[in-house]
Amino acid sequence: MSGRSAQLREPTLFVVDDDPLMLELIVLRLKPIGLRCAVFESAQAFLAAFDPQDPGCLLCDVKMPGMNGLELQRELARRGAALPVIFITAHGDVAIAVAAMRAGAYDFLQKPFEAPQLVAKVRAALERDGKARSTLASADAIRARLHSLTARQRDVLELLVRGWSNKAIAAHLAVALRTVELHRANLMTRMGTKSVAELVRMVTDLQHLGASSGG
Repeated sequence: MSGRSAQLREPTLFVVDDDPLMLELIVLRLKPIGLRCAVFESAQAFLAAFDPQDPGCLLCDVKMPGMNGLELQRELARRGAALPVIFITAHGDVAIAVAAMRAGAYDFLQKPFEAPQLVAKVRAALERDGKARSTLASADAIRARLHSLTARQRDVLELLVRGWSNKAIAAHLAVALRTVELHRANLMTRMGTKSVAELVRMVTDLQHLGASSGG
């Protein structure tokens, strides 16, 4: 079975199944599209090798000895790993897979499945993971810029986001209007924005992202 590099950072399909034949079948069906696969015969083996920074998605059997698929999903959530999970299910496991999706799983594949179905679901999960990571990277960059602001610049920013005018901000902070104008110009330069509208949208998007992630 294939291993993985400790510094793996290209999108990868991680496959966890205790059936070696199923692992080989999945890799064979995905080989034509050139997708990198890393396969593991147990959830424990996967967790020992997985880095949450690795982009990709997880294709996992529901029922496995030791830690099963649902327990693996919960453990990934506990570790803060947002890897999209696609469960492999037998006919009698569909209800379990649906419950797993309600708990945050991305999708499920019912055995037997065809190559086009497998490829479509994996590609969709990889696209979702890529968009999510891009969003988080943008948010991290905005947070870094916010952190670089001085205390007074943050005061001005907070009031700008509320829709206050320069004159009102100056009165509230008991400083000269020119001082507010300078703080505003400097903070916009540090935030990489050219308009107040863009600045407000940047900050509010970050706030909404934090609320949706529970931060």
